[in-house]
Amino acid sequence: MSAEPDALLGSELRKALEAVLFVVEEPVDVVTLAQVLEVPTDDVEAGLRALRSAYVDEGRGFVLREVGGGWRLYTDPGASAYVERFVLNGRTNRLSQAALETLAVVAYEQPVTRARVGEIRGVDADGAVRSLVSRGLVTEVGRAEVPGQPLLYGTTSDFLERLGLNDLGELPPLPDLAPKGPAPAEPPPGGYKQARREVESSWQQPPDPSDEGSA
Repeated sequence: MSAEPDALLGSELRKALEAVLFVVEEPVDVVTLAQVLEVPTDDVEAGLRALRSAYVDEGRGFVLREVGGGWRLYTDPGASAYVERFVLNGRTNRLSQAALETLAVVAYEQPVTRARVGEIRGVDADGAVRSLVSRGLVTEVGRAEVPGQPLLYGTTSDFLERLGLNDLGELPPLPDLAPKGPAPAEPPPGGYKQARREVESSWQQPPDPSDEGSA
C-alpha cells in the first residue's frame, strides 16, 4: 500500500522546497535540492511530485513543472489572461528609484550580472532586475565566464525605443566623477552602502580654494 502524498511530504521538507523553488530563476535539479536540503534524493523526488499534485488539486494560481532536467514554479496557464493584464498595466506605471538606478547601471555596464549591479548600487538588486525584466526593459543576454556562470543582463530594443535612441552609442556620456587622489580602500563586506554615502557626500563639498589656485 502506497503512502498518501502528504505522508511522503513532511511539513519542513515542503516548506524548504517551496522556499527554494520560489527564488530560483531556472529549473533546479533534484540532486542540487537534495544537497542543499540535506535529504535523500528519493525524498526530494517524492516531495516534488506530491507538491505538483497538491497544487493541481487545490486549484492554485501556480503549477510545479519538471522541465529541462529540473523543477520550477510557473503561473497556471488558466490564469494567463490575468497575468498579462497585470504586466501590461505595470508597464504604464512609473519606475521606482531603485529600478531607475538599476536600469542606469545595466545600460552603461552591460552585459552585467546582478551581483555587479548590487555592488555598484550598494544594495541587493534582485527585485529591481526582475521588475525591469518583467517590463521588457532588461533581458538575459548570456552567462559570465566565471565560476557559477551567473546570468548576464542587458537592455532591450524596447529600452532604446522608449528613450528614443537608435543604439547604445547615443546614451549621454557619464560625468567625470572620479575623486581626486588615491582610490578609497575597498569597503568591508556589507559596507558598500555606507561607502557610497560617503563618496556622494564628498561630491557635495565645495571645491578646495588651494586646488583652484594651483590650476
